[in-house]
Parts: sequence; structure tokens; C-alpha cells
Amino acid sequence: MLKPKQLIVAVALSALTVSACDLGKIAVGTTSKILNRGKIATKQESDFDLAARAIPGSLKTVETFHMVDPSNQILTNILAEGFCQYASGFIEDEWEVAIFARDLDEVEHQSKRATKAFTRCMGYGLHILGKSWQKAMLGSLDDVKARVAKTGWGNRDALLWAGVGLAGTINHNKDNPEMVVHLGKAIAIVDRVIALDDKHNQKDQNKRATAHIVRAMMHMALPAALGGDPEAGKASFERALEISQNKYLLARVLLARKYAVAKQDQKFFREQLVKVLQTDPGIWPENRLANEIAHRRAKRYLKHEKELF
Repeated sequence: MLKPKQLIVAVALSALTVSACDLGKIAVGTTSKILNRGKIATKQESDFDLAARAIPGSLKTVETFHMVDPSNQILTNILAEGFCQYASGFIEDEWEVAIFARDLDEVEHQSKRATKAFTRCMGYGLHILGKSWQKAMLGSLDDVKARVAKTGWGNRDALLWAGVGLAGTINHNKDNPEMVVHLGKAIAIVDRVIALDDKHNQKDQNKRATAHIVRAMMHMALPAALGGDPEAGKASFERALEISQNKYLLARVLLARKYAVAKQDQKFFREQLVKVLQTDPGIWPENRLANEIAHRRAKRYLKHEKELF
């Protein structure tokens, strides 16, 4: 179980500073630009297993460069995004497999791995956002809301990953009430990201849709009796599909898994997953890997349909 004070780990990570020679920083600066331009290669990958094996090593390589120059925001943003996406796309995949297999030891192991990855994601996001944000995240919801209101378009991506990292950490520690109370902070952060996307007419369909998927998952994080809102979650998933012109298949899979199961609407569940499997994952080349993950999960959920209903 994650202790509330372990939130400090992410803040400590975000404040990391390591001295390095100027020559090293120059080399890292050039490398970071190449890595940033080339990261689309992973998103376009069609082989789930290849990506699952390659991403951890890539993240550790980027962390090596980051140690040389912690001030390089390009690298820090790659790490924030990378750890959140690895956690949600791959560690949670293994976690789900263990859940359906009723392997409780493996469930616990993968949940701990996911917690660590989401915490690192949050830490790197906070590193970019700065010391005032690091302090606010350890404070009250009002402290976070005050920082949210002052955070602008230039820090949009860092803000999103800080929110996603926090939400993911909470999701894997729902048995800890002192962690669940931080959900309001994650919601305030992601709502700000969505507002910034609307205000500045975010052109990147992937980024814009992702924010709505994250918000949908937050609506579905708790049962309706405890403050969850399945209908709002459904609306957010549908908004992500609208933004992506129905190309973001993972939004439809999650709509089935989270909303249809919560409402015990088996017909809707099956319709959504069949529609995903009838759609070529290559429909969105720039986001092929996410669509491959969607196909993988759609097959899994249909296989375990009787257990979910």
C-alpha cells in the first residue's frame, strides 16, 4: 500500500539537480531535439510486444541524459509522457491479465509497478512546472486550484502529465483513503488542461482527445454512490471519439469497459468492442500503438464478458 507521505517522492524527484559540464549539456541539448522528433516512431509501432520490450530501455536511456542536464525540459517532458503511457499502456495491461487470472500476488506486484511509474510521471511533470507547484501538490486542494489558475498554455503538457500521474497513483491505491482525497487535485489539473485546449484551439487530435479520456476515467474512478458520474464519463469518452473522428479506438474500448460494465449494459458493451475489432488499427497511423492496445483489450474483455456481467 502506498503511504500518503510517498507523494513526497515525486516532489523530491521533480526537484532533482545534478551538476554537469557545459560540454555534456551541449551534447544533451542536441540529443534531446533528435529524441523529441523521433518519439513518433514508438507511437506508430504496430507490434505490441516489441514496444513493451523497447520502451523501458528507451526511458532509462533518456533518464541518463536527464541526469546530465535536469534543466532540459524537452527530456523531462519525454520522461513524464513516457512513464505515464508505459504505466497505462503496458504495466496496467499485465495488471489486468493478472486480475482476470485471479493471480493475487501478480496483481499486487503489477499494481506496485504501476504506482512507481505513475509517481515518476507526476514527478517529472512537477519538475517542469516548478517549485511553487511542487509545494502546492503537498498542500491542500485550494493550493492546487490557485496554481492551476495561474498555469498557462506553455506548461500545458507538463500539467497534463502531473495530473495523469497523480490520478494513476490514486487508482492503484484506492484502499487508502488518505490517497483518494487527492483525486480533486487531479480533476482540477485535467479540467484546466481541457480549458486551455479549448481556449487555444489545440490542433493535436491525440493530445486533445487524451485529456478527455483521462477526464472520463476520473468520472468513472468511483461508484456513483461515492461521487462518481458514469454519464459524465460517457460524455467525455464520446468527446474524445468526436475529436479523433472515431480513430482513437482506446476511447471506445474504455467506454465499453468502464461505462457499459458500470451500467451493466451488456448489449452496449458488445456493440462497442465489436466495432473496435472491425476497425483497422492502422486507421490512425500516428497513434497506431494505442489502437493496437485497444484491439488487445477488446479481445480480452469479450473473452471475459460473462465475468463482467
